[in-house]
Amino acid sequence: MTSSLTAFDHLALHRLVADLPSRWLQRLAACGTSVAWPTSTRLLREHSPADHLWLVCSGVVQLDFHVPGGDVPIERIGADGVLGWSCLVRPFRSSVGAFVVEECQAVELHAGPLRELIAEDPMFGLEFTTRVLSVASRRLRVARERAADLRLAHGSGWNVLR
Repeated sequence: MTSSLTAFDHLALHRLVADLPSRWLQRLAACGTSVAWPTSTRLLREHSPADHLWLVCSGVVQLDFHVPGGDVPIERIGADGVLGWSCLVRPFRSSVGAFVVEECQAVELHAGPLRELIAEDPMFGLEFTTRVLSVASRRLRVARERAADLRLAHGSGWNVLR
């Protein structure tokens, strides 16, 4: 799967940022590149260095938590999804794992230049981080629901942190 679209083209179509002013999209595109991943690619491991933020354009990525005995699926991210927001938050470590289940295309934004852009342009920084925070907040709700489902499935014998 290859695309002739540039990073700017993909950004102009991505729900997270498509409505931003063109000058912001141009600066954001300068922070990254268009990438493609085949099925079965492991993108992230929980607690690994977070040095990219990806805006998924097509395909499907499975988010997971690692627990003794394996990886627990949390959520599937498809087109218009966001991965790697941990690169914006110290200590810049991934909070989840991510695995490609359907061949993907994405815009890969490099963390260093992205953080510099956010710092250099406070108006852009506020808008972009607010949008990413909204994604993170929704993802936390989904993870909480998944944890509740797991607790119900395992009954009251499941150890719960208090």
